[in-house]
Amino acid sequence: MTAEHVLAIDLGTSGPKVALLDRAGAILGAEFEPVELLLLPGGGAEQRPDEWWRAIVAATRRLLARGLAPARSIVALACTSQWSGTVAVDEAGRPLHNAILWMDSRGARHIQAVVGGWPSVQGYGLLKLARWLKITGGLPGRSGKDPTAHILWLKAERPEVHAAAAKFLEPKDYLNLRLTGRVAASYDSIALHWVTDNRDLRRVDYHDGLLAAAGLERRTLPELKRSVDILGPLLPEVAQELGLEGHVQVVMGTPDVQAAALGSGAIADFEPHFYIGTSSWLTCHVPFKKTDIGSNIASLPSAIPERYFVANEQETSGACLAFLRDKLFFPTDALTPEGPPPGAYGRFDALAAESPAGASGLLFLPWLNGERTPLEDHRLRGGFLNVSLSHGRGDFIRAVLEGVAYNMRWLLGAVDKFTGRRAEVIRVIGGGAGSTLWCQILADVSGRTILQVADPVAAGARGAGILALVGLGLATFEELGPRVAIAGTFAPRPAEAAIYEPHYAEFQAALRANRPIFGRLNRHL
Repeated sequence: MTAEHVLAIDLGTSGPKVALLDRAGAILGAEFEPVELLLLPGGGAEQRPDEWWRAIVAATRRLLARGLAPARSIVALACTSQWSGTVAVDEAGRPLHNAILWMDSRGARHIQAVVGGWPSVQGYGLLKLARWLKITGGLPGRSGKDPTAHILWLKAERPEVHAAAAKFLEPKDYLNLRLTGRVAASYDSIALHWVTDNRDLRRVDYHDGLLAAAGLERRTLPELKRSVDILGPLLPEVAQELGLEGHVQVVMGTPDVQAAALGSGAIADFEPHFYIGTSSWLTCHVPFKKTDIGSNIASLPSAIPERYFVANEQETSGACLAFLRDKLFFPTDALTPEGPPPGAYGRFDALAAESPAGASGLLFLPWLNGERTPLEDHRLRGGFLNVSLSHGRGDFIRAVLEGVAYNMRWLLGAVDKFTGRRAEVIRVIGGGAGSTLWCQILADVSGRTILQVADPVAAGARGAGILALVGLGLATFEELGPRVAIAGTFAPRPAEAAIYEPHYAEFQAALRANRPIFGRLNRHL
């Protein structure tokens, strides 16, 4: 029994990663395959579900070909994925439309008709607000980026797709359908539809009144299970396509935020982690259900049965650095036809390290796709402030790293208030956590100790693998959490913190001064 292994599929916005884990939760190897992100007029963001599948098959077969473990030793598989997305499928489970992603805001005007009313509190009808908060712990965001808004957009703008849809699924639950032929969602993956009663985590179910209020039909939504429940075995043809054997069981899995919490090793209540990927979040498990509408934070069902986690999101963090690389420094165009060079981010770190703390007075606003927390405003946008002829490329890169850190500090204050305690030590995961410079900047800006988790890019896959192990009864959360290694510890430095303090105040002032301008320039959204 010591030779058992599990597979984890982590479908991020940039593409899926497939990892192989042993019974101790250690990742033996992983493979990544990119997929295309389709950005469309009016705030659209989509991907092709068939491309997800192609990439997963390619990455899985490449991983298995490395011979890290015999295929027969793999006994379970679990998925995690980007959250707050929508895949419309027909009766046969075939996608009827591209997947609508968490970045897509085209449903904003349709959701406003659902949540608005008089008297109004921050754009929400007061009575609707009170009901939603009581039952679910949150409510559909007015930005239009939640699945309910996606479904309403399809109903209004793509009525033929809406009429033909048998189910609307989160990306993770769509992958499970492809793997097993069975339709289900987990308590945590369905939460952002805002139509489930989350008051008793032992009995999470759809609420008829909220379904009616949201304009959703129960028949088009999947049955609900726990994240650790076994959905079923792989379909025989899928096992053959992936290069696996038919005995592999598929555990329900969880969205990316909840998987990352497990994979960071932050298992105990009030133990936080910060994720830097395309987007970012700062979360921890908590023993209570609570909502702060002012900062757009709520505690929702976590991947651990009968536990909540603090739900929030900042729209763009690592995406800001990718924007700098792909749109400004190395776009594939007439100036740089070869595109970004290998190791571009390592070069970015080296250049940014040559710029002093404070980036020589250059300030970056990181809201390239609006913001969700601690302020929901899909019209916010980014920019560089205080640019002078003396600024070099290193200053621009460092300003981006610092701008994301200022945004994290803004969120940190809201999370501290929400949990009722100050987070003194914060684990950092995701692609951005691979930069020791960025980790130190986070420590200096936030005034907290930062723990750089080892192999931080693999945290989501590690979390999905942990769920697979727990689902099959091969381990417990409490056993696996402490085994996650820490690669580095970064304490705040007083001299740098003194520089960042007034810069953070100007960051907040820039938000207040520019928000009306962004609202006017982007009123069409």
